[in-house]
Amino acid sequence: MPFFYRFAVRRLWLYAGLLSGLAGAGASLSGCKQHNTPDLTPVTQPASGSVTPPVAVSITAPLLYAASFDGNLYALDTLTGQPRWTFRADTAIRSSPVIAYGLVFFGSNGQYVYAVDAETGKQRWRFKSGTYVYASPTVVDGRVFVGSIDKVFYALDAMTGRQLWSYKAAYGFYSSPAVANGLVYVGGLDGNLYAFTADRGALKWMTKTNDYILSSPVVVGGLVYIGSSDKKCYAVDALTGQPRWVVQAGSAIEASPVVAGSVLYLAAVDGTVYALDAATGQQRWAVKPGGGVNGSPVVAIGTVYIGSRDHALYAVSATTGAVQWTYKTQYDLYGTPFVTGQTVYVGSNDGRVYAINRVTKQARWSFQTGGVVVSSPVAAQKEVAVGTYPGVSGAGKSY
Repeated sequence: MPFFYRFAVRRLWLYAGLLSGLAGAGASLSGCKQHNTPDLTPVTQPASGSVTPPVAVSITAPLLYAASFDGNLYALDTLTGQPRWTFRADTAIRSSPVIAYGLVFFGSNGQYVYAVDAETGKQRWRFKSGTYVYASPTVVDGRVFVGSIDKVFYALDAMTGRQLWSYKAAYGFYSSPAVANGLVYVGGLDGNLYAFTADRGALKWMTKTNDYILSSPVVVGGLVYIGSSDKKCYAVDALTGQPRWVVQAGSAIEASPVVAGSVLYLAAVDGTVYALDAATGQQRWAVKPGGGVNGSPVVAIGTVYIGSRDHALYAVSATTGAVQWTYKTQYDLYGTPFVTGQTVYVGSNDGRVYAINRVTKQARWSFQTGGVVVSSPVAAQKEVAVGTYPGVSGAGKSY
């Protein structure tokens, strides 16, 4: 049995186990309602939410960071695809890496959040949660925000890993957070979209959907957009949580939405990619370029890039949805692509990280890891990225 198949089966087995454990939770959820007096109890807050002053660090090496289910975080040379260094975590990595303050932050499928020196690959610190950390962290103003399947959402000091505050919910967190307006927004496996104060972790509001949330929120123009497994995309007021509009898709929405200009782009599990008016939710176009989709789109230079479970990366017109080109790998694509002026980087469940030339549509190089790559790669220099990214991608959340 090929190694990439073994690791893909392992990933899907973990994924299926996670969802089956949520069956009871999803069945008990009610409609989309505003809850100003939640029935959840925050964990005791610390006396002070102050953080260690972060250090400004510039990374000069042309590096691309990619994580694999083989338990390694790789720093790949963007010119050759060869590793400059490799960091071994405690177990497989689903979380997408994020770059801030000269460090790479990510979670593991064991129970740790890591901070690794971006230049050397040496561990700076690690924080132990109760169980799996599938989510990608968000790093803002010296704080690392990340949720865990242990039902707790954490705020950590970015320089030391010290816990600043935490919030305990009824179920875990798979979604990655977004930060805006002094608030942290994140979806829960209990079907709630939460808004916490960034400094203290006080619950500002929460709004229910009808099923568990794997999608990560994006905040643009005073609205929070998020998909749910109830087959709907929600736009709610960022300050109050009050719904502005709700759009029904043809299947569950596990991917994270992206807003580029006045258009919201999202993908459903059945493989349909939608372009909606961000203000009203009115559909502009919908297209199904390939197979099912669990990963999130990236919008760059008039093109929507998205991976599919039919093993292909698709480039479709952001204006019409017409397929512009396709690149085939050997297995499913779950991660979000990372796009530069010349290259699209993406991981595949065949265990490889690909660097695909946007002009020739051919791979410049590919690097073989020892496991499936379901997380999203990110470059050391944020300025090399082009386009608009979802919150789940490290590219969209670099400091």
